[in-house]
Parts: sequence; structure tokens; C-alpha cells
Amino acid sequence: MNVKIILNPYANRWGAKGKAGAVEAAFKAAGIDYDLTITDKPLAGTEAARTAVLAGYDAVIAAGGDGTISEVVNGLIQASPEGPTVPFGIVPIGSANDFSKMVGLPGEIETAVQVIAAGHTRPVDVGQIQLPDRVHYFNNNSAVAMEPMITLEHIKIKRISGELRYYVALLKGIIKLKAWQMRLSWDDGGYEGPTYLLSVCNSPRTGGFMMAPGALVDDGRFDFVLAPEVSKGTVVAILLRLLKGTHIAHPNVTFKRTSRLTIESLPGTPIHADGEILETAVSPISYQILPGKLTLLSPP
Repeated sequence: MNVKIILNPYANRWGAKGKAGAVEAAFKAAGIDYDLTITDKPLAGTEAARTAVLAGYDAVIAAGGDGTISEVVNGLIQASPEGPTVPFGIVPIGSANDFSKMVGLPGEIETAVQVIAAGHTRPVDVGQIQLPDRVHYFNNNSAVAMEPMITLEHIKIKRISGELRYYVALLKGIIKLKAWQMRLSWDDGGYEGPTYLLSVCNSPRTGGFMMAPGALVDDGRFDFVLAPEVSKGTVVAILLRLLKGTHIAHPNVTFKRTSRLTIESLPGTPIHADGEILETAVSPISYQILPGKLTLLSPP
């Protein structure tokens, strides 16, 4: 097996940079021929993955966190417009590592590489996002409205770090929150009205939270969570339930499964995919599931 490893040194706030040697040592110990690319700028992982597929590598490996995985997945799909991707492996050296945990991958470098060496694969669904000017893919989660708005507030905060930075961003987001007027359509239903929260999930967990308990990465459907405009107190109540994964039972929350979802929003809504902001204000948006598109190297 000849593989391309794409390592993002910034993952886990530069923590992945110091693990490059351990990653290489694990591949050598497993007897896997490899070439290592260390990315140096945003989206470099996408181009490196696309180039690796075209160069004929047997597999492509993402060494990093959820953002790194998402970049590499986009490159794999760009190089594989028809049919499934080439085998894709993960060495989870990011912070949350939500996706790798949800698909049952080990967290230790050596064990993760042993899974890759064994060569067992499983098909995993991928989400396709059609924006007005481009197509983007996600493997874990995408959201519009409140969730990416809070991410944008988080980016703006420079003088606070750690978990406190997130809670300050959350508070600022709730204070500033105004509803987006949305028209939604999915497989067997729709909604029109003021909207606060819409999270589209391929796996259960995003940002460390179980947004869509019970979601499966290989069932050919998204799980989505929808909350309309409600009082700020109700917003807080829903978020507190989110910490326990019981938010989907809240009377103001809609929880559905679908293979497609279309969104028209006024004003245009911010959107993220796997934690990365795609647009700050956009409409329309179309989601479609691509069943079994990703060929994941995983435990049997």
C-alpha cells in the first residue's frame, strides 16, 4: 500500500505539529509506504488530496482534526466525480475529533495506523451543499442561522481564549439573535417562517455536542434539527437541553430525517460546513445526501 498522508500542523491549536514524527514512525512500523504533505495554508488539504488521487495513490490519509478531514474529503470527491472515493484513512490528532469518534476509529496514533494497514473499508455518506456559486461537501455537520452566527462571533473575539471565549461568543450571539425568514422543503414536508436554528447532521456529534442523537453515517439520510423564532429564554432552555442531548424532545424543536433539504432565507443566512464558515450571508442553499460516497478505512 502506497499512501499520501496530509497532515495539518495547526490542528488542535498547533498541537498536531509536534506529532508529525510520531505519525511517521507509526506508518514505518506498520510497513506502509507513504509520502507526507504538511499543509501550510487553509484549503491546502483539499488540493493535496485531489492531486494525490490523480497521482494514483492507493489511499489518502488525513492527519488532523475535523477541519482537516473535511478539507481532504472535499479533495477526494473533486477527484472522484463518479462512484466512490479512493480509500480514506484518519489519524485523529485534532481537538474534538467528532467525526472519527462517531465512526468508531481509535484515538491513539499507533492504533489508528494499524486500522489503516488492515485495509478494511466501509462506505460512508457525504453531504453535498449547492450554493449559488459553488458546490461544497461535508462529512459530519453543516448548519445555517444561529450556529454559524455564533462561530462568527467567536472569530471576532481576540482577547479571550479557551472555553471562556466560546461562552462569551454564545452570550453575544444570543443577545444579537434575530430570526431569519426561511422557506424550507425536505423529502416529506416543509416549513415557512422565522427561524433561529437549523443544523444538518450526517453523524450525531458536532462541536462536542450530540446535536442529532441516533444519526447514522451510512443510512442515506441527514438528521436535521430545526427551531423557529422563540423567546430568548426558550433559546437558553433548548441550549441547556442540548448539553444533555435531550433538546430534540423540546416542544419547539423539529427533528426529522431526509435525503434532501432546500433553504430560501431572508436575509441571507451564514452557513458553516464541518465548523468552517462558507458564507456570511447566502440564499438559496440546497443539501443532498450522497450515499456511500466516501470509502472509509475503518475497523471491521
